[in-house]
Amino acid sequence: MNKITKIGVSALCGSLAAIASAQAGSMSVSGGATATWSSNEGTVTGNPIGMNSGLTFSGSGELDGGTAFTLTVTGADQMGYSSGSINMDVPGIGGLKIVHKAGGSGLDRLDDKMPTAWEETNGTSLGTGLQTVAGVGTQINVEWAITPDMLPDGMTAYLAYTPTASGATANDKGVGGHSAGVGSGWDVVVEHSGLMDGLNVFAGMSTIEQDANAALAAGKTGDRTQYAYGATYAVGSVTVGYAYTRDNLQAAGPSSTSYYENDMYGISFNVSDDLSLSYGIHNSRAENNGNGGTNTSVDNEASSLQIAYTMGGASIKLAETSVDNGKYVSGTGNDRDGTTIALSLAF
Repeated sequence: MNKITKIGVSALCGSLAAIASAQAGSMSVSGGATATWSSNEGTVTGNPIGMNSGLTFSGSGELDGGTAFTLTVTGADQMGYSSGSINMDVPGIGGLKIVHKAGGSGLDRLDDKMPTAWEETNGTSLGTGLQTVAGVGTQINVEWAITPDMLPDGMTAYLAYTPTASGATANDKGVGGHSAGVGSGWDVVVEHSGLMDGLNVFAGMSTIEQDANAALAAGKTGDRTQYAYGATYAVGSVTVGYAYTRDNLQAAGPSSTSYYENDMYGISFNVSDDLSLSYGIHNSRAENNGNGGTNTSVDNEASSLQIAYTMGGASIKLAETSVDNGKYVSGTGNDRDGTTIALSLAF
């Protein structure tokens, strides 16, 4: 018993010493506000004025041995908790990040990388319903950004893992639960900007376990897999891009979606340091399992013309967006146009 006590006390003292030896950290706050005016054809708009106000708190410090740590917490619309992450930048290993409801990690970083003056094609006020890929990036996950020392020049690589790909966000000492039949998942993403000046290529994949028994009961046939690849090329003030994504939901039940398949195109032009234009096209297909064993598909086609003008800490943005078969429902009632105007202020 005495020996165990000594070991415990020694370990505790060592831990406290490591914490005490951490360098003094710092905290910073940044934020912005955006007001929008939206007009969407074929819908009851009501009051078209919207507002976003957000603050991002960033805390950073350094431990003995050179390990730097960063805490980021963001409160977005109406100051509701939006995302948080803890990142440890370990020399010789790379960045180890715990991502909490943030998105943008794992395969989610490749959901839409097309060049744009403002927003993704499906990111304006017009509800296109476009489905791309996310992998485990929108779940609580641990991501490893592999240190550049292990990779060729210009290459970055990420590995992300979640124990349960359906769990809800949880506070410390809490648990997130899960949906029946959904297990762990992992993503791998690689980007390379060193092959040619102005060229950036990227690719990634994701696998999420779907338990055989529970999955079959819910109309699933196997693990969910997702893929993405594409490239952007910048020459002068013009950037062009193309990407392909596929989400194999493995759904087998009648009238369910088996997979989503996407082709994305984009071009942007920086007229000056303050003015930019872009045009994006997103073609998406939903393959549906019809009744009687007959498969049907619906093509959701969206495009967006955008312009952005910056004046110091303020910017004015405009998006003209259109969609055919919005939300993967065919018929002229789902072919709509929309206009979104925004004034953004950064501080």
